[in-house]
Amino acid sequence: MPRPLRVAIVGAGPAGIYAADALLKSAVAAEPGVSIDLFERMPAPFGLIRYGVAPDHPRIKGIITALHQVLDKPQIRLFGNVDYPGDISLDDLRSFYDAVVFSTGATADRALDIPGVDLDGSYGAADFVSWYDGHPDVPRTWPLEAEKVAVLGVGNVALDVARILAKTAEELLPTEIPPNVHEGLRANKALEVHVFGRRGPAQAKFSPMELRELDHSPNIEVIVDPEDIDYDEGSIATRRGNKQADMVAKTLENWAIRDVGQRPHKLFLHFFENPVEILGEDGKVVALRTERTALDGTGNVKGTGEFKDWELGAVYRAVGYLSDELPKLPWDVASGTVPDVGGRVVEESGEHLQSTYVTGWIRRGPVGLIGHTKGDANETVANLLADFASGALPEPASPEPEAVEAFLGARNVRFTTWDGWYKLDAAEKALGEPQGRARVKLVEREDMLRASGA
Repeated sequence: MPRPLRVAIVGAGPAGIYAADALLKSAVAAEPGVSIDLFERMPAPFGLIRYGVAPDHPRIKGIITALHQVLDKPQIRLFGNVDYPGDISLDDLRSFYDAVVFSTGATADRALDIPGVDLDGSYGAADFVSWYDGHPDVPRTWPLEAEKVAVLGVGNVALDVARILAKTAEELLPTEIPPNVHEGLRANKALEVHVFGRRGPAQAKFSPMELRELDHSPNIEVIVDPEDIDYDEGSIATRRGNKQADMVAKTLENWAIRDVGQRPHKLFLHFFENPVEILGEDGKVVALRTERTALDGTGNVKGTGEFKDWELGAVYRAVGYLSDELPKLPWDVASGTVPDVGGRVVEESGEHLQSTYVTGWIRRGPVGLIGHTKGDANETVANLLADFASGALPEPASPEPEAVEAFLGARNVRFTTWDGWYKLDAAEKALGEPQGRARVKLVEREDMLRASGA
C-alpha cells in the first residue's frame, strides 16, 4: 500500500495553515493521503495573528477559529518551540519529508534611511507591536516618556501603533494584554500622536474599517488639516477605481471639516509631509523634520523645498515589515524574499531547489491582508502536487512520522503540540476569567512551555 505524501511546513501562521488546508483539500489527500507537520519557533501557533494584530482587534483574531478547524484535522501535527535551522535543518527536513514549504512570514522592521534614525527615542513599529502583543523574545518594559509622538507611515500597522499610544491603559484592560503591558501603558505620557504620510489621502493604505475605528475611542480626538485634502488626476482615478481608497478619502474629508472636540488625547493625521530627518539633542529625539510635498498629476508627489520641524519626544517607524533571511535558501536582499517561480524556490541558475517551496510573505513580501495569502498557498501547493505527480520529489530516507519525534527527542528539543495549544489556551482563559476578560496572554516562554506540557 503506498504511503501518504509527507510535507513539512515551516511556520505555523496563517500562510502555513492555508497551505496545509490546500493540501487537505487536494485529490492526493484521498489517495494516497497526506501527512503534514507544521514547525513553529514560537511555543504557540498562529504567527502574526497572535503576535502582530493589536489586542483591541478581536474581530481579526477571530480568524483563529477558521485556522483551528484546519489544525484539528488528524493528518496534521504541530511541533512548536522548534527553531529552523537551530533545532532542525533543511537537510534534516528532507530526510523526513517529500517536500518542505517555508511560510515564515515577516517580523522585523524595514529600514528607513534618514539621519537620526538611531537616536534614543527612535523605534521600529514591529518591536513596539511585539512588546504590546506579549512576544516572549522582546523586553518586558517599554519607555513611554514622550508627551508628543510621531508615527511614520500610512498603513494599518501605523494606525495600530498610533491607536495603542493614544488610548488609555484602562481602555485596553478588557483585552488580552498581559500585566506587564498594562503596567507599561499606565505610565504612558503621550497626549499628542502625529501620523505622517508623504503622499495624499487617496494614496493612504489604511483599511476603511481600521481608519474609522480610530474615532470610536472616547479618549481620542482625530484631527485632519483641511489643507491636506487634495487630489490630482491620478488621485481621482485611484478613487474611481478603488472602492476602499474612496471610502478612506471620504472618512478623512469628513474629519477635516468638523470642529475639533474635547477628547483628551489628540491624534493628528498629516498628509504631504515627507520625513527627512529625526533631530536630536544629547543623543535623544527632540523633533522630526519634514518636507512639504505636492501632487505631480499622477498621484505621486514631489518635494516643495518647504521644511518644518515638529517638536516630538519619540518617533515610531511603521514603513513596512521585513522577513529574516533563511539559511540554506537563496535570498533576494532588496525585497527580503526567497526567489521563486509559482512557489517553487529557485536558485541563481534558475533551477528549482529540489522539493523546496515558499508561500506567504516570505515569498512575495509583507503586502496585503491576512486572507490574501490563501491564493499564494493554493498556487504553491498546486505546483508541489504537480511535482509529486511527475515523480520529481526524491524519496526521503525516513518518512515514518515517528522518526521526527525521535529526532527532536534525541536533540532534547522541548517541543509543544496541538494538544499542548489547547492546554495553553485553557490556561490563558483561566487567567482572564476572574477579571471578566476573555484571556490574559502568557508572555514568558517558560510559562508557555509549562502550560503546554512541552
